[in-house]
Amino acid sequence: MGRVALTVNDLDRVADFYERAVGLHRLRRDGETAQLGAGNTVLLELRRDASARRRSPREAGLFHTAFLLPARADLGRWLMHAAQERVPLVGASDHAVSEALYLTDPEGNGIEIYADRPRDSWTWHDGLVHMSTEALDLPDLAASAGQGRWTGFPEGARVGHVHLQVGAIGPAEEFYTGTLGFDITARYPGGSFFAADGYHHHLATNIWNSRGAGPRSYPSTGLAEVEIRQRSPATPPRTELADPWGTAIALIGEAVTSG
Repeated sequence: MGRVALTVNDLDRVADFYERAVGLHRLRRDGETAQLGAGNTVLLELRRDASARRRSPREAGLFHTAFLLPARADLGRWLMHAAQERVPLVGASDHAVSEALYLTDPEGNGIEIYADRPRDSWTWHDGLVHMSTEALDLPDLAASAGQGRWTGFPEGARVGHVHLQVGAIGPAEEFYTGTLGFDITARYPGGSFFAADGYHHHLATNIWNSRGAGPRSYPSTGLAEVEIRQRSPATPPRTELADPWGTAIALIGEAVTSG
């Protein structure tokens, strides 16, 4: 996964939240955009449009952007940071393949911050990975932080997956498997999960808030674009697509070097 772009009304307020509360580092900023990330890698781009209508939570678009931390101890440090800074959480779950904390930015965009469990602990059956939603052991997670302090997103943090709201599951599966070529790795009631290369999921789609939603109406706040990176000699540098609800997907080609 590449960077995620959001359209926001109040760039200053939202950018400050992703720096202060979430822990992304400001990499570039001008009057109309802000790019934030980890190390030198942009993970999130915020685009100002003060006149854009505020997206409804019932529409197609973003469910959450999920930022993957390199280690469980990093997630424990983030949890301690959230407690100290009184960052409001809206959820905390043990998904068997990962441990996840959830929050919402000032304009209603969902955020997941998570760490994966070791891949050899994931359970697969007939091509599907076992994922569940159980209570997260917060004291044990906090203890994993040790003596380390949270200093913002560490090098190696990345966008682990993007979870989308769609109007119907069937057309979503057709697009993300047929057009984009992902594998279906899990299904929940009202939700499907997609991945490449044996990951638990790089993308997910659900109808939990958005059943029957039609195409998105722009300009609006919310998800502007999702980048997906591909390594193939035949992949163009950039290909722009849209899913059946108008969510923009940019396929970014990365050169393959021979050894």
